[in-house]
Amino acid sequence: MPRYFLELAYKGTQYSGFQVQQNAVTIQSEVEKALGIYFNQVFSLTGSSRTDAGVHALQNYFHFDTDIAIQSRQLYNINAILPKDITVKNIHAVSTDAHCRFDAISREYRYFIYKEKDPFLQDRAWFYPYTIDMHLLNEAAQLVMGSHDFTSFSKRNTQVTNHICNVQKSEWLVQGDCLVFNVKANRFLRGMVKGLVGTMLRVGRGIITVNEFNQIIQAKDCTKADFTTPAQGLFLTAVTYPNAVFNSTHP
Repeated sequence: MPRYFLELAYKGTQYSGFQVQQNAVTIQSEVEKALGIYFNQVFSLTGSSRTDAGVHALQNYFHFDTDIAIQSRQLYNINAILPKDITVKNIHAVSTDAHCRFDAISREYRYFIYKEKDPFLQDRAWFYPYTIDMHLLNEAAQLVMGSHDFTSFSKRNTQVTNHICNVQKSEWLVQGDCLVFNVKANRFLRGMVKGLVGTMLRVGRGIITVNEFNQIIQAKDCTKADFTTPAQGLFLTAVTYPNAVFNSTHP
């Protein structure tokens, strides 16, 4: 049966996360419903990267199997059914063994914070009106680079066999009126980005030292990290695959 990758973007404010949940409205449930209405068939989607309630995405993927020959021109109709805060950007025909979760080679996130009150940022960034030392932030961010056990930055009760992640990019930068943490890795643990942001901001404010931040990484103890970071500032910005995944002819 033919397989398709569905590329989408969404504003997660009104949703209980990416993946389907019982008695909750999620990105997956809305997309499955829209596809079902348009094609008059039940769809079961597999997600590439789960995002929690309130988290946004500029790029994320589902895959699904169907005998229906789906055309790119049908995107307009599917988007017309979807809520305004979810958009399907593309549909890719892929090989039958392609998997949007397991074939991904990296994922990239950005977390946005702002210092001056701004009503246009309140649901897309964290209002954080404190003096922050950028040099200290980036010293801490450099310690995140490379392959480490990130148990300290993973919420409990996660279904993973290990906590090793290979971080390829970790930096703080200024983007417009926002201070932004940009991080890229082969995989992320549940709550990892928010835990890193919250703990590094404590470094930037001088509450803990860079050395103490490094000790938190080494401790492999999630009670040491700060997970109070709210969801609205977090964006999944990219999910990357080998070129071979998309080598099938587009429908």
